[in-house]
Order: sequence, then structure tokens, then C-alpha cells
Amino acid sequence: MPEENIIKKNNYNNDNYETAKLRQTLTVLLSISAVLAVVLISLGINKIIKYTGNTEETGNAPLLATLVSTTVTYTEPVVYHTELMEASALADSYWRPLPELPEDEVIVPEHVEVRALYIGSCSAIDKAVELCNNSELNAVVIDLKNEYGLPYMSHVETAKEIGYVWDAYDLDKIIEKCHNNNIRVIGRIVSFNDQLAAKHFPDRAIQDADGNVVGFSNEGNNPFLNPYNSQNWDYLIEIGIEATERGIDEIQFDYVRFPAGATKNKVKPYFGEEGQYPTKAEAVNRFLQEARIRIQDTYGVPVSADIFGIVLTSESDAKIIGQDFATLGMTGIDSCCPMLYPSHYALGTMLGGHVFKYPDKEPYLMVYSVLHECQNTYKQQDFTAMRPYLQAFTASYIGKGNYIEYGYREINSQIKAARDLGIYEFILWDPKCKYPSGSYDGNMSVETD
Repeated sequence: MPEENIIKKNNYNNDNYETAKLRQTLTVLLSISAVLAVVLISLGINKIIKYTGNTEETGNAPLLATLVSTTVTYTEPVVYHTELMEASALADSYWRPLPELPEDEVIVPEHVEVRALYIGSCSAIDKAVELCNNSELNAVVIDLKNEYGLPYMSHVETAKEIGYVWDAYDLDKIIEKCHNNNIRVIGRIVSFNDQLAAKHFPDRAIQDADGNVVGFSNEGNNPFLNPYNSQNWDYLIEIGIEATERGIDEIQFDYVRFPAGATKNKVKPYFGEEGQYPTKAEAVNRFLQEARIRIQDTYGVPVSADIFGIVLTSESDAKIIGQDFATLGMTGIDSCCPMLYPSHYALGTMLGGHVFKYPDKEPYLMVYSVLHECQNTYKQQDFTAMRPYLQAFTASYIGKGNYIEYGYREINSQIKAARDLGIYEFILWDPKCKYPSGSYDGNMSVETD
């Protein structure tokens, strides 16, 4: 909630006191006449009786408290210190108001500079611990939920109903092992890219106007869970809460987006009548706000979100997938993790006046240019912390002549690029979870790549 919308208590001076008191008295009299039928006054009770009015779906302000007292008092609205964006009446009516957590109950976690590596289902845990103990690395990212389910024995009923829970690792033992080595554990939750859940709950998948589940050509022709559906939010947040209660240090939501590209049959997805539903970005942001309140604010465990690197510099791409960088960073989540893999940028990409004929071959300059281009956004007050995902794999799939082998030097040069712009956090990504030894401190001489 912006500062100009926060209701503050004003100290009236002596000259204005009587006027203010008269206005308050008139307001209360009008309020009493409007709600007289529902006010219960118990004879003999000589104290304040509060009548709490709830906000209507129309977005009107709550009713003032009706009082039996000799002084005039107002019911102060709850102020949420982490709500930095404008409230939306359309969003409240389409979904539901955000959960209410009074200011004095909010737990604000201390932000930690994370330097992590992704290890998926934890088969590489021993190597990861060794690397962390001998380098700048201080955290691991594990999969609580990937595209195919939950690789630990979760007790979340929805996951068990779908039938994609298995025991690739023991969550409690992984957390204990890492904590014994002073290593933070970040739990990654693949969110809306879930074809198995979409097939199991077709009413919660993205559909066309006739109610048919649609697949997306750029997503393997698979269906997607609908980010507009708040039941999907509840399911994902429940996974995060379970891991939080078992001692995990951070919850990270991945695939917090809409599908990229057209549907398999070129049929337009249907989310409602034009103008009757919030934007895609509002859906993504609302999910993150609710996750933040129910996990971060409630348990004091940070919430982060992975986003496409391209949305940092391309507004058109951001609109397609619903990841609006400028507003997503104001949802109050602890950190934002853009995937800045040089291999993910198109041949001939131009940033900062430089043409990247082969982006994968210029890891330092590619990462530096993207972060430099959008620094006015992420350096603004109250914006979430930046923690980019960096490429730690060789992208041979983009074709001979378009890529280079990625070893320690190429990885560390990306770390240096971020550090040169004042960003000291990162997560290394290799889907095979094989990382070369090294200090990962970004201390190296890089002129051009």
C-alpha cells in the first residue's frame, strides 16, 4: 500500500479540536441511524461495545464502530507494512481479499545474501556440501516439487490424490545435513507448469471458451494449471507451508507465469469476458502476495520467485507470460531470481548499444548488460532483492558455432558481472547438477568475453 494511502493519526491543535469533535459526533449519529437495527445494547454494561463491519465486495470501506461511550472513537484499519502496491477492487472481487495479518503479528525475516547451487532431487548433496565448505557458496536449492511431482514423502493431500509423490530423498535428513554444515536449504516449487495436476483437475487448467483444456506448443503441447485459479494457489502454498514447518530456510516458486506461445490448436485461452478479469501480471502478483503473507509474514521464512530473464528488458514478453518485473518486485517477497542464462537470449540480441551475435559466447557482458539495463527498476526503494540464476551448463542444443563450453571461468565471469553492479547473490543452474570446483567469488580479470 503506497504511503499516501496509509491512514495516519493526526494531532489536532487546540483551535481545530472542537471542530473535529463536532464532525466526528455528526458522523457517528449518521452511522447509528444506519445500523440501529443490528446494534445490541446490553443494559447495565458501562463499556464500549464494538460492532465490526466487514469490507463489502464492492470495495467500500468498513463501517465505523458503533459505540456506547462518552467519547467518539474510530475503528482504525489494519495497516500492512509489506503491501506496497495499490489495492485492486477488481482483484478482490475476482478472487478474494488478501489474508489479513495484523502488523504486530508479521514476522519480517532477516535478508541473507545467498550464493547457491541447484541440486534438484538431492542426488548430488555430498558434492554440494563439499563445494559449499570450500567456496563462497552457502546454500542449495532442492526440488520440493518439479514438473512431475514431489520427490519427497509429502503429506499434502492434493499431491497424494494426484499420485505423484515419491521418495527420491528424505527432506528431514537433507535439512539436517545441510544445517550441520551451515548451509541454507531453499525449496523450489514448480508452480503452474504442471501437466499432471492439470489433467487430474481439468477445471483448474487453462481452458478455451467451450471449457476444453488446451495445450501449448511452446510448452511441449502440454496443459498448464490456470494462474487465475486460487485453488491452485492454495495447493502450492500448502506445499511451501509443509516444508516450512519441517525446517526449510526459504520457499522459492518457479514457473510463476502463464504459458509462452500459442495453443496447440490455435484456440484462444479463455479467462473471462473482456474487462471482467484482472491482467495476467495481477494474477501472478496476487499469488505471490498471498504466498508471502501465508508463509513469509506468518512463519518468518523468506519467499522468492524465479522469473524469465527476458522480462527484465522486454515489456512485450512480460505481458505474454504475466511476469511484470516492475510490479512483481513490489509484492513484498524477499527476493527475485531472474534466469539470466546467456544461451536463452536470441542470436543478435542488442542491449546497451552492443549487438550480441552469439550471446552464449559472451557470458560476462551478457549478464552485465541485462542487469545494467534495468538497474533503475531494481534499485528503487522497497524493491525486492535481486538474486539472479546464472548459467552453469553447456548449451550445445542451440547449435554448433552458437555456444561455448561452460566451465568454472565462464560461470565465475557471470558472478563478476553481477558483482560489478553491486549484486552479491546468485544461484548456479545445471540441470545435471554437476559443478566444477572453484571459489565462486567473481574475482577474476574479465575485459571482454
